[in-house]
This record gives sequence, C-alpha cells and structure tokens, in this order.
Amino acid sequence: MKKTRLQIVFACMAIIGFIGITSLLTSCKKNDDAPAASAKLSLYDSLGGTTLKADPNNSGTMIETGKLNLRSVVDSTIFIIAADNSLNAKFFSVLLAEVTVGNTTGFSELSSNLTDFFSYATGSKTIKYKGMDMVSAHDPAKNSRMGTKAAAADFDKFLGDLAVGAKKNGVSDDMVNNHIAPLVNTLRGAIVQK
Repeated sequence: MKKTRLQIVFACMAIIGFIGITSLLTSCKKNDDAPAASAKLSLYDSLGGTTLKADPNNSGTMIETGKLNLRSVVDSTIFIIAADNSLNAKFFSVLLAEVTVGNTTGFSELSSNLTDFFSYATGSKTIKYKGMDMVSAHDPAKNSRMGTKAAAADFDKFLGDLAVGAKKNGVSDDMVNNHIAPLVNTLRGAIVQK
C-alpha cells in the first residue's frame, strides 16, 4: 500500500500527540501504591489497550479503546496539516484533489494506516502496521502520492503544526517541547531529503 507525504507527516504528528497524551494519562493515573506490574504496561495499554468499546464512527462495530484514542489524536491532527497552506499543496496535492471532489478514500486510508502505525509503535500486540518505511514514504520516486522532497524548513514547519495538534488534544507545552519535539526530531534524517 502506497503512503503519501501527508500520511507520513500525519503519522509523525499522531505519534507525537499520542506520546504526549499517553504521558499525561500515565502521570494522571500514577498511583504509588499500585503493584510494580502496572509499570510494565505499554503506552498502548495506558491509552485503553485491548478493552473493546462501541466505535462511535462505525455503528454496530467494536474497537479497542487504545486504537480509538489513537485514532482521535490522528484525525484531529490531520486537519491542522491539511489547513496549512505552506505544506498542504506542496506535499499533499493528490490527497487534497481527492478530498476536493468528495473522494475521502485516501483520507480514510491515511487515518486507518496512521492509527495502525501508532497502535503498533506504542505496543499493541493485536494491531500490525504494514506501510512503507519513513525514507521511502517521503521520497516521490518511491511514493507517487508524495508531492516533493522535504527540506529542513518544511520539517520545522511540520513540527510547529504538530505542536498545535498536540496542544489541541490537551498536551502541555512542556510535553511538546521536552518530549514530543525531540522524539519527532529523531525522524528528521529519514524525512528531510532535500
């Protein structure tokens, strides 16, 4: 399955937002009297794990709470990047053209793929990510949905948008600046190719 630059950007945003929210949830749930075994929970488990609940987007369907919480972060941050004129048309013209004519298949695929990516990356044992690696996903020669290669300034702009998306989900400035941004920066070498 081919991934767009938008998918990769949103994946990074979602991961950052997820990690920030997970850290906040974990710190809020911290109980010094809790058994040591609770310290072994994955981030995915901290977000609700495999406990099933009704999927508000798909009537009659159940979804893991961890996946639902991640999907909420992914979907909310996708819109911030899509509204950013300094990034959207430059990198995501294919997806934007599809959405403009009412075709939301690419958007839905992006949301689903990124949610699976973050579920797997945060420790889900039931959800697998099957997408492209970061270098290939950000290379237009390997990913036809990618508009162009990213420069350092593009990546920096993405980080700013990601911070807005994280804050929109209740993530503190401290978490964004001291945890999320440094984590996303570990992907800079794979994403910045120009």
